[in-house]
Amino acid sequence: MADAGFRRKLAAILSADVKGYSRLMGEDEEATIRTLTEYREALREKVAFHHGRVVDSPGDNVLAEFGSVVDAVKCAVEIQKTIGERNATLSENRRMLFRIGVNLGDIVEEEGRIYGEGVNIAARLEGLAEGGGICISNSVYDQVKNKLPFGFEYTGEHAVKNITEPVRVYKVGMEGDATGFESSKRLDLPDKPSLAVLPFANISGDPEQDYFSDGLTEEIITALSKISEMFVIARNSSFTYKGKFVKVQQVSRDLGVQYVLEGGVRKAGSRLRITAQLIDATTGNHLWAERYDRELEDIFDLQDEITQRIVVALQVELTRGEQARIWHKSSHNLEALGHASKAVDLFERFTKEDNAKARDLFEQAARLDPKYAFAWTYLAWTYWVDAAYGFSSSPSESIEKALELAKKSITMDDTQPDVHALWSTIYLGQGQYEKAIEAGERALELGPNNACNTAILAQIMYFAGRGKEAIELMEKAMRLSPYHPHWYLGILALAYITAERYEEAFEIARQQFDLVKKRGVFGMGLITSHLILAEVHVHLGREEEARKHAKEVLRIAPGFSMEEFSKSTFYQDPSHLENRLDTLRKAGLK
Repeated sequence: MADAGFRRKLAAILSADVKGYSRLMGEDEEATIRTLTEYREALREKVAFHHGRVVDSPGDNVLAEFGSVVDAVKCAVEIQKTIGERNATLSENRRMLFRIGVNLGDIVEEEGRIYGEGVNIAARLEGLAEGGGICISNSVYDQVKNKLPFGFEYTGEHAVKNITEPVRVYKVGMEGDATGFESSKRLDLPDKPSLAVLPFANISGDPEQDYFSDGLTEEIITALSKISEMFVIARNSSFTYKGKFVKVQQVSRDLGVQYVLEGGVRKAGSRLRITAQLIDATTGNHLWAERYDRELEDIFDLQDEITQRIVVALQVELTRGEQARIWHKSSHNLEALGHASKAVDLFERFTKEDNAKARDLFEQAARLDPKYAFAWTYLAWTYWVDAAYGFSSSPSESIEKALELAKKSITMDDTQPDVHALWSTIYLGQGQYEKAIEAGERALELGPNNACNTAILAQIMYFAGRGKEAIELMEKAMRLSPYHPHWYLGILALAYITAERYEEAFEIARQQFDLVKKRGVFGMGLITSHLILAEVHVHLGREEEARKHAKEVLRIAPGFSMEEFSKSTFYQDPSHLENRLDTLRKAGLK
């Protein structure tokens, strides 16, 4: 190989290209070339500054190599910050967003050019990155995770073209405004004290104790979310930081909160040590910190004490009724709490297999504590999801079981927000729209910061023909949970369609489709995203695009029929359903 002019070496490879380059060229070729020339020069300067070398720059692509993987990632972040600053001076439709991939691997060099799998993987990572974002391989992450002040989000293993083994991929979260996370713009702070509770770290050295620290975190979030004077980020968004090293300032930017609560749990035998600290994430100031050494049997008193201290530190003035709800104890059985904690994680994935596993754990929790109303409520939810998502071979039996368990749960404790949200969906399925709305509103009275219940009420409002309220509620739900499920976006897009705000509907529908693909959602979730995009394209006069999505629906579900689809909807006004069906027929569905 050496005789032929080849040389092998280990190098960090940075690959960058422009998202939507063809669109930019099609709209204004000369302006695009001018901007690209200017930006490419900025990239060259950054690469040189970080001791790298631009190897090639065909079209809108830039390929560079570095001797240090730390330099490569620092360079990638600096590039995105610089491009972000320059984009701010351009109109939104002319902004040029770069996607960047960084890999560390073996390459072959010949006459100044580089080849090999190390280069190919960098290019594939670039393709996985969002506009303005950076994706890195596991080999890069292992080298930089403790050396650079950035957050890293693991996105899973990805099968990429022409690479034999799946690639483990991480997003890089930058300290500036340009981030690689789903929430790409800085969120405004609410007009009341806003808080994210990060997962309490399990520092017991025993992975089996994760359920205990997770359960404590969830109980604190649940208690605080019942305080209407506070804005509390939903559990599923807070838990995206579990096991990651992340600065509180980054959490503040990602989630749009002023305060962050973090802590740790050490369990040894029957003794507990819990540490907790409250930080103003906008300044980095520690407002309050405490350590608690207790016997395990005191855990519920300890939870109340922590919650009360947070409330005092944030100077929230509570009503007597809200205080009473904060001190409400859902279960005294630690094992039952542990099962329920694990089950919630599985339930929120909304797959057939995970829903079945969640049901088993909720059943175990209910057996351990027959008065554990929360477990009975979510056990009912698993049956409802089976019917609603087509997981059940007998949907009517699943709905009957959900109804039976919902009656049992609300009799035990009618102060649970989730049980009223459950009843709101049951009433919707029965066509009792006023009762559905009443139950949904009651759920929010009891838990004003519950993102999922807010989204459920938005869905009910949409089917009831109250599109404006549906939009307002879903936007609130998404604000409460920046890392929201994809179906939030689906309902919001449909509400925009009803309001004839088609461009906004298209943007939201596109975001939903991207999220569905990114999270590997299959079945009804994927079909629904194609259906909504087909509808939007029809309304925008893009029937060719609409037909492409309709064909995908038929490819995924060859037996799809409009008649069966109609049965899964709950429109109060039959004309709303007929309008939707007419639109889908224009896309080529029958």
